[in-house]
Amino acid sequence: MFQGASSLNLDAKGRLSVPTRHRDALLSMAEGQVTFTKHPHGCLMLFPRPQWLKFRERIAQVPMNAQWWKRVFLGSAMDAEMDGTGRVLVAPELREAAGLTKEVLLLGMGDHFELWDKTTYEAREAEAMQQEMPAAFQDFVF
Repeated sequence: MFQGASSLNLDAKGRLSVPTRHRDALLSMAEGQVTFTKHPHGCLMLFPRPQWLKFRERIAQVPMNAQWWKRVFLGSAMDAEMDGTGRVLVAPELREAAGLTKEVLLLGMGDHFELWDKTTYEAREAEAMQQEMPAAFQDFVF
């Protein structure tokens, strides 16, 4: 399970250096093979390949009235592989779609990651913190 946030920089070629704490897990569970796709909130999702295959199967089952969401998730999916130094190339089309330039935030979300433009994430988080907490989380607050 992936959790926690890491502030990172994309290099000039658009590569993301996977934090060491996640690198070993990605190597053992997916041999360094990952898949990126768009997220409807404006970030990217990064899946270890086995988790992506499960997600892809679930998406394939959605009814025809959700065809556009199939297109978003499946049509924008791009496979990548960690290199020997733990870097993963984020395709230019996906970087553009999520507004990723240099400073990014990698969030562990359980079985996958979200990759955000750092400024966008901070603004969205600040906005969310001003809202009332959803009832589903109210039991978790002490």
